[in-house]
Amino acid sequence: MEKVARFEKISSNQYLKDTGSDAGYEDIKLPRRATAHSAGYDFFAPTDVFLPAGGSAVVKTGIRAFIKAGWALLIYPRSGLGFKLGLRLANTVGVIDGDYCFSDNEGHIMIKLVNGGDASVTLSAGTAIAQGIFTPYGITEDDCATAVRNGGFGSTD
Repeated sequence: MEKVARFEKISSNQYLKDTGSDAGYEDIKLPRRATAHSAGYDFFAPTDVFLPAGGSAVVKTGIRAFIKAGWALLIYPRSGLGFKLGLRLANTVGVIDGDYCFSDNEGHIMIKLVNGGDASVTLSAGTAIAQGIFTPYGITEDDCATAVRNGGFGSTD
């Protein structure tokens, strides 16, 4: 397998700025695969996450990814959370571009979960909440993109 990326924690200052608290920072777990044949890297909640029935919550993972050119990180829901609890990602699939890690927010990966179930759900700190899969991508022969990213969540439109 080709090694195309590395995960690391964002700085404690950035985490405090994004979350308003340093709670959970020391316990952030880097994404990891569960088995040798797992395609996805599990992302974990650094603190407890409460999702009211029909509501949502943004999980500020404290993680950034440095990704080789020609690759992207796609964030997918964990099937168990969907089947068992009715949880899904608000944006269906998240796309983390390779240049996101250089944004002013240090490329902080945030995952918005939606509770489509009839009961409130609390996910404990350390719970795997999503999975990320690295995938190669191509560009068109006449591509001429030269803009530089600074931000996420629709920052390039």
